[in-house]
Amino acid sequence: MQNRRQFLLSGASLAAASLLSTNIQASTSEQKKRTISTSPNTRKLGKLQVSSIGLGVQNMSRKYDTSVPNRQEMHQVIRSAYEEGVTFFDAAEAYGPFEVERILGEGVKPFRDNIVIATKFGWNIDQQTGARLPGLNSRPAHIKMVVEGMLSRLQTDRIDLLYQHRVDPDVPIEDVAGAVADLMNEGKVLHWGLSEMGINTLKRAHATLPVSAVQSEYSMLWRGPEKSVLPLCEKLGIGFVPWSPLGVQFLTGWIDENTRFSQGDFRATESRFNPENLAHNMSLVKLLMQWSERKNASPAQIALAWLLHQKPWIVPIPGTTSLAHMQQNTASRDLSFSTSELRELNDSLASIAIQGQRLPDFVQVFSDVEAPEKL
Repeated sequence: MQNRRQFLLSGASLAAASLLSTNIQASTSEQKKRTISTSPNTRKLGKLQVSSIGLGVQNMSRKYDTSVPNRQEMHQVIRSAYEEGVTFFDAAEAYGPFEVERILGEGVKPFRDNIVIATKFGWNIDQQTGARLPGLNSRPAHIKMVVEGMLSRLQTDRIDLLYQHRVDPDVPIEDVAGAVADLMNEGKVLHWGLSEMGINTLKRAHATLPVSAVQSEYSMLWRGPEKSVLPLCEKLGIGFVPWSPLGVQFLTGWIDENTRFSQGDFRATESRFNPENLAHNMSLVKLLMQWSERKNASPAQIALAWLLHQKPWIVPIPGTTSLAHMQQNTASRDLSFSTSELRELNDSLASIAIQGQRLPDFVQVFSDVEAPEKL
């Protein structure tokens, strides 16, 4: 069972070889009575209302250090998050594979109709065995098969937000949108989104079937989406969901210049965390520590509150297996910056140049991909 990047790393080694050689009527499910809170702590992803901070559950089947969390404790984190006002839970078929969706389905069962479940398709995974096959697979028939498995594992009759996890370079995005549209008409999917896609693919996808959300890495540590993705989302009215909003623990203050990652920890493959770059990049953590003391908040809370202050349609999904950390992360929604404080913080951030790549090349190749044109 693997988390997000560990799946990427294992799948990419297989996939690298393969890479080388309108309008939908409202479904009956969408018309069901929902009781999601409309408090100030909610935001909109397109037309989809969610809590201002979500919960990423990808590590609930396997942590960064490769240990396996206690299942009942993960259920408790999920249920406590709901009690704290979290209504947005993020998973994927690739996490586990499959196991994280099962854990989430079990955890939210008592309050399923009061929350939003997001999950993702797109990797080439055998739906019977969970075996990872080379490359990606967004063929329409495969998408529909994947969704049937998701519904079963999540113990639900619909997926509130279904993302394409990575763009399939062999399938036009119009065909992907068509498959999702069919699922919407059947009431099995309510909204859809894309993750780590190319800009033109996002434009084409939205023109074919309105996109509610984009999910990509974004944090103080990695600000790539600011160049093109966030402006396009704003123009098109698409919400943005940052994954890894705490920089795989870097922005929590847990990592220092002497940190070395154990065998199997994917962070060891990221050059931004090699000894030389890590020492240089600690200037960002030092800045966070200064603001942490100044605002009487944890470094993680500063990092999450900063994201929330970037745009009102940004909804971070910090992942954790710790009840205390979940509560701390969720409380970030109550931390505010004045206009002058935010300007000062942004100016300081702009003076820090992060060294090293966020992903190794053979994994990064799956991001910013443009789908082929439909003939």
